[in-house]
Amino acid sequence: MVQTPLRPRHVPPTPLGALATGSLILDGGPEISVSGITSSSTAVLPGDLFAALPGGSGHGARFAAAAVAAGAQAVFTDGEGLRAVRAAGLTVPVLLAARPRDDLGPVSAAVYGHPSEALSLYGITGTSGKTTTTFLVRAGLAAAGRHVGLIGTVGVFFGTRSVKTAFTTPEADQLQALLAAMVEDSIDVVGMEVSSHALRMGRVGGVCFAVGAFTNLSQDHLDFHSDMEDYFAAKAMLFDGRARREIVVVDDEWGRRLVEPGRITVSTSGGADWTASDVVVGSDGSTRFTVRGPGRSFAAGCRIPGAYNIANTLLALAVLAELEVDPARAAPAVAAAQVPGRMERVDGDQPFLAVVDYSHKPAGVSSALQALRPLTAGRLIIVLGCGGDRDRGKRPLMGEVAARAADLLIVTDDNPRSEDPATIRAAMLAGARAVAADRPALIEEIGDRRAAIERAVAVARVGDTVLVAGKGHETGQQVGADMLPFDDVTVLAQALAHAGYQVADAPGPSADTMTEQGVSGR
Repeated sequence: MVQTPLRPRHVPPTPLGALATGSLILDGGPEISVSGITSSSTAVLPGDLFAALPGGSGHGARFAAAAVAAGAQAVFTDGEGLRAVRAAGLTVPVLLAARPRDDLGPVSAAVYGHPSEALSLYGITGTSGKTTTTFLVRAGLAAAGRHVGLIGTVGVFFGTRSVKTAFTTPEADQLQALLAAMVEDSIDVVGMEVSSHALRMGRVGGVCFAVGAFTNLSQDHLDFHSDMEDYFAAKAMLFDGRARREIVVVDDEWGRRLVEPGRITVSTSGGADWTASDVVVGSDGSTRFTVRGPGRSFAAGCRIPGAYNIANTLLALAVLAELEVDPARAAPAVAAAQVPGRMERVDGDQPFLAVVDYSHKPAGVSSALQALRPLTAGRLIIVLGCGGDRDRGKRPLMGEVAARAADLLIVTDDNPRSEDPATIRAAMLAGARAVAADRPALIEEIGDRRAAIERAVAVARVGDTVLVAGKGHETGQQVGADMLPFDDVTVLAQALAHAGYQVADAPGPSADTMTEQGVSGR
């Protein structure tokens, strides 16, 4: 994945006076124009508006002098920031807002010419399925000849360019610049994963969605949200009127709470606008089914194992319909689509199934194991860890669901970040051993992730399934301050080859690639 600038090449200058609307106040220089905006002083280009935002570790205004030295024409900040700017002897114009983070999206949109209004933008929110659904929609759009961009956990893709950002949904100034770059490159439709963090922190402010869609909700990110109700409230912000059409999967209680007149519903069990019937599961876990939507019925399918991917496929087809693409014509492309790190098979001549999946929350792990159980004649083996500096409450739950649904659980490290990996594993093991009395799953602890994967391959026999879960598409493992190259798909392929099976060469990622791709902001 090649790192490229997130900005458009040409931006018409915008006078500061045109940005001082509503509650925004301009202190000096209404005739001065800006041609970009950034909240990072190290990313300033000549002609920029520097967004100096308040933060938990200090105020961004302390970097205003460096930003001006790099060519910033003005500063966007709050009252505290204005005082700091003037105390530093800077005479540049200042655009004032009471809560500049809340206004960063709309101001950035104005600087870049309101790019989302020139695009058909579909946003997917929910706990699980965001990445899969955006990729499935993308496959259908590409088959229909549309020029498609994608923004999400795996990365940003448009035209021949691909970029890795720090978060599932980029910061507001980066997002608006990115959308403007897509417009400039003749992209006409864009899919976006919309995280709860992005909604709560205003990253999608100033974005107009053609379609907003909800997949499901389960425990995650409770290190950021106070409880599940707070988490749900953040997700529900996508349905506050910012999307012209709204689609909700109603297979869980959270989705059913979002049902309102005019909202389109999706369900795998009936009683919705879009449903699936006559489901047939193939020996490889792929599915075929009949789709029934408003005024239509047609054959569809999904190559990615798991009943939950039927819901993701239905949602994708419903989104395609709202984007004025015939879902029946798009269905074959959707059925053939593969999503990086989502139930991704690593195939060789081994006599067992080997799969990599991104499931990194209790419900996701449970769903992945349930999907693989019918495909497994022998034992179901899972290699699983939990990330550091994230929701600690889900760690014993992860261990519990894995021990309950698998035959062998190998607890290992994920991205420990700043935490002691052994402490993370201990919390998982506590949850796993709590169920050992009523379901005697074998449990092993191997901190080294490569060694854990090699152990799973070494003990796998004919008819078994090996699931390496938690990191999916990621190509790095964050240990302390270091980002180490690590790709589950590559390591699993190497482990199979080391065990004597014939697999395609899968060289590990280079350190340079690792720096660019890293791991997601989850």
